[in-house]
Amino acid sequence: MCKKNIDKILKLLRKEYTHAKIALHFSNPLEILVSTILSAQCTDKRVNIVTKTLFKKYRNVQDYAKADRKTFENEIRSTGFYRNKAKNIINAARKIIKDFGGTVPDTMDKLMQLPGVARKTANIVLFNGFGKVEGIAVDTHVGRLSQRLGFSKNKDPVKIEQDLMKLLPRKEWGNFNYLLIEHGRKICDARKPRCLECILRKFCSSRKTFYA
Repeated sequence: MCKKNIDKILKLLRKEYTHAKIALHFSNPLEILVSTILSAQCTDKRVNIVTKTLFKKYRNVQDYAKADRKTFENEIRSTGFYRNKAKNIINAARKIIKDFGGTVPDTMDKLMQLPGVARKTANIVLFNGFGKVEGIAVDTHVGRLSQRLGFSKNKDPVKIEQDLMKLLPRKEWGNFNYLLIEHGRKICDARKPRCLECILRKFCSSRKTFYA
């Protein structure tokens, strides 16, 4: 993928999805951390329904740290994998208190020390919670479209992120995730991509796979 095509793709995506942004609802770094952990294998819509009530009860890191595990599991049950998510969120809160003075850390290395936090989650928290850009959040949409558009031949999210970081200007890293999410949801579906309607079809290395 040449730099010229990347610039054209970005221009088309920005024009098509002028309001692309994170769909999760939050008001501080702790809330975006919790929401992002809950969003694993779950829709943003469902997470927002759950956190609307959750954030009224759990207002700070201490509230999460002292939460009753079984009660918390029931409160987040509808997001799926609720036992593991509850364990990670509660233990992350306890570690934030123990190791980071009760404040959500604002660096990649420190965030990734928290239970339930890998690079994708850390990137989302850094960009949306602190306005910092250290990488590109690679979720299922970003991974799928990166392969179809020829951005990366890798399947591992960390390697896909590395490929994207080499291709894209750093100033585009933070919002690129949301542009691809919008396009993935609207057009580039996992099973039945709407290639004839796709604004990127001339740049897509996979288009012949889906239509002749």
